[in-house]
Amino acid sequence: MMGGKEISERNYVLESRNQYQQFSEDRGSSIDSRENAFDDMSELIVNEEDDKKSSMHYASFNFINSIIGSGVIGIPYALHQAGFGFGVLLLVLVAYITDYSLILMIKAGHISGRFSYQGIMEAAFGRAGYILLGILQFVYPFIAMVSYNVVVGDTVTKVIIRLTDIEPDNIFAKREIIVLIATIFITVPLSLYRDIAKLAKISFFSLVCIGFILLSILLRIRTISKIVPDHPDSWRFFNSDIIPAVGIMAFAFMCHHNTFLIYSSIADTSQKKWETVTHASILTSLIVSCIFGIAGYATFKAYCQGDLLENYCWDDDLMNASRILFSIQILLTYPIECFVTRGVIENSIISKDPNVPMSERTHYAITLSIVFTTYFISMATDCLGVVLELNGVLAAVPLAFVLPAFCYLRLEEGRIFDRNKLPALGVAFFGLSVTTLGVIFLFMDIDQINQCSHGVVMDYCSLRYLNVTQNSTEI
Repeated sequence: MMGGKEISERNYVLESRNQYQQFSEDRGSSIDSRENAFDDMSELIVNEEDDKKSSMHYASFNFINSIIGSGVIGIPYALHQAGFGFGVLLLVLVAYITDYSLILMIKAGHISGRFSYQGIMEAAFGRAGYILLGILQFVYPFIAMVSYNVVVGDTVTKVIIRLTDIEPDNIFAKREIIVLIATIFITVPLSLYRDIAKLAKISFFSLVCIGFILLSILLRIRTISKIVPDHPDSWRFFNSDIIPAVGIMAFAFMCHHNTFLIYSSIADTSQKKWETVTHASILTSLIVSCIFGIAGYATFKAYCQGDLLENYCWDDDLMNASRILFSIQILLTYPIECFVTRGVIENSIISKDPNVPMSERTHYAITLSIVFTTYFISMATDCLGVVLELNGVLAAVPLAFVLPAFCYLRLEEGRIFDRNKLPALGVAFFGLSVTTLGVIFLFMDIDQINQCSHGVVMDYCSLRYLNVTQNSTEI
């Protein structure tokens, strides 16, 4: 999103399930352990010091950490899709709607007395709402895992070619082989863990990686932008691919699965405190996303790809370091997404009691099926932008905009067109429009699914090499 949210990037220190359930009971909720069985954060709860509640500042930090992740790497491409000027405005709009939808979720929680995403969906729409949410919470991390494989295939192959000086057609420079090796030796062993606490410190490491990548991008603006040729579509204010751009941006800001758990971590929490935390977190995330997007676009302009790191030259060792860090980050995030996806299958399809451990045989079978299915799907395309768009319009937009707004509209007293409900109605309409049009456009452009430049040295990189050679000759 990259998911994800490059979820990512959405990972926290473990706390026991009982503490979260106690929070629900204190507010008169009817939540049980089954209700939260496939919430990816029900096992990854913010915790400052063991049993202590956190301050608003600490909650904001963790919320920011859950938002900023692998999805930001696609923001420059989204700005290209929508047009630079309009894209920036669209990014601000998506951030604003995300902020409002997060506030709506907590309002719905107070109205219903159910302080979980599953709880408010079930309170508003019964068992059907619970099942629908389960499907979307399966689709989101599943496609995120596919995107992670695509990124590994994009980045690691280039680094290996650079470090070993092997030919691009060598078997160990093939993305299919590299992703398969990473799957067998890294993602499978980590995904087979039952206790996700072993991966709890990924959250901080994720921020370190993103910070290093951002610094690298800023350092390369001046040198790389000089060799990138002019393009007639560069710096255009408006382009027509608005819907795919919204999908990518929604994926980058996706954090709604964490909402109630971060809310529950705040000491003496209230709606007013939550709004303060949300405003601060979304604003900070928007600033970081804008820096990423503008810096990346200023460097490559109309040549921006879905994976920004694809734009950099293969012999750029600073960016190769960024590629390695980014790959490590998502490889460590992958098993957390697998944990969520497996939880949906166990508790919604198999209908297992979450308090009863699943047999080793079933656990292994489900995990391996998920991991290798995502592997084979990821081999169908090497274009990260398409995968981010798909996850954005199919899962992120409904989870972030449509369902929170519908829950509030259904639970709040009064007619649907009452003045206090109009903003929520607007959010729901916006989300439904993006999802519907996004699916239509993806099918219309299905023939362009593999039109990206993976595995090809960009022309301007060859130009840079020639310039360096000429300068050396002159000296």
